[in-house]
Amino acid sequence: MSEIALSRPGLLTSLRHLWRDQRVWLASALLLGVLALFDPAQAIESAGFAGGALLRTAPFLILSIAVAAWAGATGADNLIARAFTGAPLLMIGLAALAGGLSPFCSCGVIPLIAALLAMGIPLSAVMAFWLASPLMDPSMFVLTTGVLGLEFAVAKTLAAVGIGVFGGSVVHLLARGGALSDPLREGIGNGGCGGAKVRAPKPVVWSFWRDAERRGKFAGAAWNTTLFLAKWLTLAFLLESLMLAWIPAEAVTATLGGAGLAPILTATLVGVPAYLNGYAALPLVGGLIGQGMAPGAGMAFLIAGGVTSIPAAMAVWALARPTVFALYVGLSLSGAFTSGLLFQLWQIS
Repeated sequence: MSEIALSRPGLLTSLRHLWRDQRVWLASALLLGVLALFDPAQAIESAGFAGGALLRTAPFLILSIAVAAWAGATGADNLIARAFTGAPLLMIGLAALAGGLSPFCSCGVIPLIAALLAMGIPLSAVMAFWLASPLMDPSMFVLTTGVLGLEFAVAKTLAAVGIGVFGGSVVHLLARGGALSDPLREGIGNGGCGGAKVRAPKPVVWSFWRDAERRGKFAGAAWNTTLFLAKWLTLAFLLESLMLAWIPAEAVTATLGGAGLAPILTATLVGVPAYLNGYAALPLVGGLIGQGMAPGAGMAFLIAGGVTSIPAAMAVWALARPTVFALYVGLSLSGAFTSGLLFQLWQIS
């Protein structure tokens, strides 16, 4: 009896670790299990839908995985450091462009942001990079093209860079008036490994396959990216199948359809709590657009969620002072709404 009692804490710990490490796969399995129990026909249909969608997007997945692994193996991401030197306005533009091309997600970019601010890089340029980075990268561009089309992917890229420039310019004007002089929370930011990376970026090794360590890094990055994309896209396609089956197209059209301001504003606000991540959100938005969601609302949802999703917002809150956090959220939401509105106007012109 005592052995059983002693084993319970270990079992609970193992279950917690399993949920933490495999929660996305477990959520997909649980979803299919519940469907199989209460609606077997829908379970079969959802599984087939997800499998077919994964096969259709496989070429884009393979290309995006290769791009992400290549960037890490060659050290091409070190080129980002060069965007943070020069005149303020030039820095803002280059930082926004670098953010739109970088492979960082909204949470993964936090260590680099802390290092840049701790080194004294102007908040205006850092904010430009900070806003643009989670919205687009080479892998995201390829997948967006595969799911939503080239026009949408190009428009989202332009929106990412534009929001970065807009946010950086606003911060630059505020900083000239003496505001935002100390953006980091007390005790955060001593340079760290990210600071070393920016101070002395390592040379890019384009022929990475000649180095055994870099080949290993490529293989590891490719495997990790494959698992990451597979688990999130599987869950996303399962949710899309249920959305198509259970949500009437008329309800989507009534709430998020049309060319007015209301659908875009609604999608901007809904994107904050409802967003999963950049990859998982793509098929969900594709399904909603197929049911009548306005393209501009889809754009606003992707951008608002990409920058201000709950995990990303928590990471920013932990790093920056409340005034910087509020500015970050405000710039994100206003940029998302404006991008959605402009894309909608482009669609109907």
